[in-house]
Amino acid sequence: MATAKKLRIRRSLLVMQEEYEQGKKEKKPKLMKPLEDLVRAWAGIQALPPEDTKSYFNLAGFHGEPFSGAGYGDATYWGGYCNHGNILFPTWHRIYALRLEDALRSIKGCEDVTLPYWDETDAYSLANGIPSILTDPTFHLDGEDIPNPLCSFKLPAKLTDSVAADKGLYTKPAGYETVRYPLSGLVGTDDAKKHSEEHNAKYPYPESKNILNDNIVTWLNQPTIDIPEGEGGQKAQVVPADVHKKYINCLKAPNYTVFSNTTSSGKYNDTTGNTATVVALESPHNSIHLAIGGCDIPAYDRSPIPGANGDMGENNTASFDPIFFFHHCNIDRVFWLWQKRHKATEKLEIIDKYPGTNSSDSQGATPGMPPNSWLTLDSPLDPFKHPNGKYVTSNDCINIEQQLGYTYTIGSLEEVPLKQTLKLEKGYSVKKLAITKINRGAIRGSFTISAFLHVNNKKYYLGSEAILSRWNTSGCANCQTHLEAKAFFDLYTIPETLLTKTQLRTEAAEFSVELHGKDDPKKENAKMFALFSASNEDDRPYHLEIS
Repeated sequence: MATAKKLRIRRSLLVMQEEYEQGKKEKKPKLMKPLEDLVRAWAGIQALPPEDTKSYFNLAGFHGEPFSGAGYGDATYWGGYCNHGNILFPTWHRIYALRLEDALRSIKGCEDVTLPYWDETDAYSLANGIPSILTDPTFHLDGEDIPNPLCSFKLPAKLTDSVAADKGLYTKPAGYETVRYPLSGLVGTDDAKKHSEEHNAKYPYPESKNILNDNIVTWLNQPTIDIPEGEGGQKAQVVPADVHKKYINCLKAPNYTVFSNTTSSGKYNDTTGNTATVVALESPHNSIHLAIGGCDIPAYDRSPIPGANGDMGENNTASFDPIFFFHHCNIDRVFWLWQKRHKATEKLEIIDKYPGTNSSDSQGATPGMPPNSWLTLDSPLDPFKHPNGKYVTSNDCINIEQQLGYTYTIGSLEEVPLKQTLKLEKGYSVKKLAITKINRGAIRGSFTISAFLHVNNKKYYLGSEAILSRWNTSGCANCQTHLEAKAFFDLYTIPETLLTKTQLRTEAAEFSVELHGKDDPKKENAKMFALFSASNEDDRPYHLEIS
């Protein structure tokens, strides 16, 4: 990973798509070539034999299924190599995206290809959702229409789920094609396959694409809602914590440790009162995974679609959907933006032994990393190695320009100010709503934690936190000791007088919580899908307080 003489430029995928469409309209092949080469490279790695180290099947398998090494047979490990819920989350995925880019560049005639980013907070995405190049089923290349390799991936070999507790649910046969919300991709058992076929028949293309884009737009932006019951002449508002705001706020995180992952930010938010909620980069990352992979948010006029189980919604299978890498390229771009704003392009600082710095935090240790060991910037980013056989570490990939030889074009979020301090008007709350002690082990698959404020019998949506989990956490014994999920919501737009009147009382709950998963609520095993807003603390599967 030596420094390149000329930096490779990672561009916005939407800009490349617009240039292609312009070139097609004006008959200018030069404008069409970059996107054509990208599609050609993706088609190339998807066509390679599964055992080829540069094949998409092989590379996609690093993230989750098919588990390998210690992850295959030792229940003290999370089965995949990916790091989530710890300080290695940004750097591990940085190298992962780079390896995918290297594979694309290995295809003949595609040596100049770079991995573009889906700019998830640009004006187009906020208004329309996903660029069509990622959802169109076909692409015209070299004189013929081919299956669009950026839209989905058809498995060239069987993907076997080796975790006994899963009962084969993640197993997918050769020929399986990845799916997104509102569709279901669970086909590992006869019952699951039958349910998915019946479910998917309800949402044919292009209706399914339109529903997906509507869901993305809803996750990305939520309107500010005025509360007419404000008291003392003070204006009261609810500003939902949508994904766009989360991306903005994560750039204001005060240090790398809390910026890098939700375990560290959760600890920070749980112990620092009267400050703005810190958002980790992993939080909006999780939201996009769930928005694409099977969850919607229970806000306003949206009707949840139970039974949606897209591949992006689970760590086990997410990387087999090509959109994973365009999403993670954007995550890496936001990581680089944070580094530049915080003068951290040469060195990253880790808070020693802070939550999120242990290999067993959140998901459990990954193969090649002993359980319950402390993580540092010299920890191996397994399975990635240098040509000399030594493991790549976080210290090897801090500066993308000098160490890795690439950079990014200017995209959205460049204008976000650095300052974190909130300017509060007199009489407004400096507190936040904390939802803790949720046992994700009792919930099948990924889910959302949504919070609501109730004033005079009216319900106001505060926001949702996406929890990217597994269908069955019992397959990882180490995960069983790190099952708590948390969510935090700022209350700074609400007058203190109004907030005081709506704190929890024995006879009523003025804040409520809904946990929404991906199970069909009609099924007997769909526990905890429904909302919980009981007034008795003992009846709740969570702890809620204003801190």
